Amino acid sequence: MNVLAYLIPVSLLLGGIGLAAFVFTLRSSQYDDPEGDSRRILGDTWDDKPRPETVRKDRPSDR
Repeated sequence: MNVLAYLIPVSLLLGGIGLAAFVFTLRSSQYDDPEGDSRRILGDTWDDKPRPETVRKDRPSDR
């Protein structure tokens, strides 16, 4: 029974951390368009020309 004295505060702390992380994601607008990805997956349009990668000046290009 002494182990409950450790497990209950640890579980409350972990739950609080999870709740704080969830509130942070809500406030940072990560759930603004939940249906957008599902509609893009089912759509018939294809992105045949993705954006070109930018070549960094500090390394030689592979081309």
